[in-house]
Amino acid sequence: MSHEPDPSTVPVGIPAVEAATPAPEADEREVVIVTGMSGAGRTRAAAALEDLGWYVVDNLPPRMIVPLVDLMTRSASSVDRIAAVVDARGREFFSDLEEVLGHLRQAGVFYRILYLDASDEVLVRRYEQVRRPHPLQGEGRVLDGLAAERRLLARVQERADVAIDTSELTVHDLAREVRAAVADGAPDTLRINLVAFGFKYGLPLDADHVVDVRFLANPYWITELRHLTGRDAPVRDYVLARPGAMEFVDRYVWALAPVLEGYLHEEKRYVTIAVGCTGGKHRSVAIAEELAVRLRRRGERVLVTARDLGKE
Repeated sequence: MSHEPDPSTVPVGIPAVEAATPAPEADEREVVIVTGMSGAGRTRAAAALEDLGWYVVDNLPPRMIVPLVDLMTRSASSVDRIAAVVDARGREFFSDLEEVLGHLRQAGVFYRILYLDASDEVLVRRYEQVRRPHPLQGEGRVLDGLAAERRLLARVQERADVAIDTSELTVHDLAREVRAAVADGAPDTLRINLVAFGFKYGLPLDADHVVDVRFLANPYWITELRHLTGRDAPVRDYVLARPGAMEFVDRYVWALAPVLEGYLHEEKRYVTIAVGCTGGKHRSVAIAEELAVRLRRRGERVLVTARDLGKE
């Protein structure tokens, strides 16, 4: 008599085996590379991430990121979000960063680059306040060190998913920006930051797109509206009723659609659109808020800020 199992019993056993085998959990592990200019707030950004429960490693040589991530992904550790602060103080180590990022990509690890910057004027002032030399200035001036650092960081800056200009941010503002940058950071999401600003106060340094709405009539010249802002209904209604206003909003949102899709394809997860008028109080605020409404209807994640309110 044959002792081979009856083939007809095999299909019956398969469902039982599958039922007893737990489905693999989705890999939700994340890595954030925090980098940028010295003095731009990397330490504060790291503290904000640590407050959110991220495992933060400061001043990590890029080569050490790979074993750190491998440890997270291969062990039963409860750590599933790592933030590595990498800077240009060790030039020979920093040059390895691009190769390391390629390794992470090949390994299927979802990572983002958070790049912090500030104007040279602000960075020089910060160094003067702490009375410390720039790590790359050598025998030269602080400006020489900043120039060397910008050259070293240029390629990484181009690859940044999130760029935050800290020139005019308080410590609390920076923490809010960092929290917003890492919130709901799924690989298929894009975060849009709409910034209303006044041209007379200068362009936002981190803007990816700049929209000029000074072609619309200025509510400033209407006495009843002058003291209000674009967030107030009378100003909003006035601005949006101007000839060309709604047509502009409609066409701009339509034109943005392929751009935003392209950003996702190129793995750019954060975009800043600056909407400007003369003082950043009336037209820019009203148009930015209306753009946000339209973009949210399309399912986009949008944050609106009015940079220059209160400066007049």
